[in-house]
Amino acid sequence: MEVKIGVVYSAKEHQLEVEGTEESVAACIEAGLGGAMLWLTDTKGRRVGVPTDKIAYIEILRSEEQTSELQSL
Repeated sequence: MEVKIGVVYSAKEHQLEVEGTEESVAACIEAGLGGAMLWLTDTKGRRVGVPTDKIAYIEILRSEEQTSELQSL
C-alpha cells in the first residue's frame, strides 16, 4: 500500500510504501494518531515520524503492483 501524508505549512507530502491491507494500515494509523508522533516503517525499513498535530491529511492507496494484479484477475 502507498501512504501519503500531508503536513501543514509544507508543500511536500511524505510518501511511503508499506505492507498490509487498507484496513490494517488504516487501523495502524488510527492507533498512532493518539500520540505526539505518528511513526510508520516502509517496505525498505525506513522509519518516518510526523507530529500528529501537523498532519493535514492521510491517503491510503493501492500500489501499482497490487492494482495491476487485481486487473489481471
